[in-house]
Amino acid sequence: MATPTLADRRERSIVIGGSMAGLLAARVLSDHFREVVLLEADDFPESDAQRRGVPQGPHAHGLMAGGRQILDELFPGFSVELAHAGAARGDVGGQVRWFMEGARLRSFTSGIEAFGMTRPVIDRIVRARLRAIGNIHVIEKRRVDGLVLTADGRCVSGVTIKGDTLPADLVVDASGRGSRTPRWLEERGYTRPREDTIEIQLRYTTRLFRRRATDMSDDNAVAVIVAPTPLGKRGGLMIAQEGQRWIVTLINYFGEHVPPELPAFVEFARRLHAPWIYDVIRDAEPVGEAHVTSFPASVRHRYDKLKRFPSGVILVGDALSSFNPMYGQGMSVAAKEVKELGAILGDGQPDLSRRFFSRAATIIDAAWTLAACNDLRIPEVTGRRNAPARVMSSYIPLLLRAGHSDAAVVEAFIKVQNMLIPPTDLIQPAIVLRVLRAALGNVRASGPSRSDIRVRSSSVVK
Repeated sequence: MATPTLADRRERSIVIGGSMAGLLAARVLSDHFREVVLLEADDFPESDAQRRGVPQGPHAHGLMAGGRQILDELFPGFSVELAHAGAARGDVGGQVRWFMEGARLRSFTSGIEAFGMTRPVIDRIVRARLRAIGNIHVIEKRRVDGLVLTADGRCVSGVTIKGDTLPADLVVDASGRGSRTPRWLEERGYTRPREDTIEIQLRYTTRLFRRRATDMSDDNAVAVIVAPTPLGKRGGLMIAQEGQRWIVTLINYFGEHVPPELPAFVEFARRLHAPWIYDVIRDAEPVGEAHVTSFPASVRHRYDKLKRFPSGVILVGDALSSFNPMYGQGMSVAAKEVKELGAILGDGQPDLSRRFFSRAATIIDAAWTLAACNDLRIPEVTGRRNAPARVMSSYIPLLLRAGHSDAAVVEAFIKVQNMLIPPTDLIQPAIVLRVLRAALGNVRASGPSRSDIRVRSSSVVK
């Protein structure tokens, strides 16, 4: 039975963790609670420096259009601030080169704008806007030691910090993949949530390079995506950044680390399926040092499946589900989750936690489906291959091949990728018909030669 008091008691809420999910959660909670306290174990840099609490920070980031729309709602003018900070801008359909399933996806003007910037810039802008809100208190270097529940164990009443209790009517855990909430609840007699895991053993290395006016000048591209395939498990991302730089992240599934040393890094790029990244960085000026990271598995905690859970505890962002970073979904999924949290708080109904986890599951389903179905095509990847996953894993390559020549198919794909429409829109009859027509009429089963790719890359289809 849910507590009847949360809908009426809106004194203090606590957010654990200053991740992007935590920052956005604090912003949403500020509309519903007299006081919001954000507790971060790390400290926040004043500049655009990387910080220890964001392990993915040095690597290429994508803030999907769907997520950016929510940030513009929460912080009006956010996109304008990104532009003023020097973010590179371009059309997702016409100025992003997508190389998938052996060739470039057809280029066209989509009207969906991409922003390229480093993660610290995004964080700095959001933190500054957050600190300007009067009822939000950001406290750095404060590590939460546990949850405090009511005597009957059915409702949260605060958190503990170095033995002291900080009372709260709602606690939001945004502490990331290392969330200790499952252990804290287990200590109070609750069951740990089931975990859905897809082991991908992704290894990636990132370097920055000076961006020149002549780079990708034939179509003014601001980004390149060279996707891995089941047989060629290497890929790469190159995204224009503020300060006239390129950020390049090279990835490898189930293999050795991408070498950080510059000559070997460039050689790795040369052996990708498309030459675009190599053509830029082979004689570009490197900036700073390389960053090497591993990502063993995508993990989803199924709090939505629990039969018993304390009222007033919410988990968001990577504490709820963490995805293969190659797809750039994390920040946008978190933004959608906290927007849903705000909607539930706004309706004033009880059973907040259960309702939130149910609605968040729908948001996660959309992102998880697209990423999982693509990753599960790789034979070494371990994870649940149920009938829907097998069907989608077979369908997505056909869809992408159709996208080599069909702009309507590409438009649907990039809208799903940018979390503007659900993945189910990819199997609407009109799109399926286009995919089948392309599959039946495909006279070139193998990918183009590298010389073909160079010719194709110079033309922008309108």
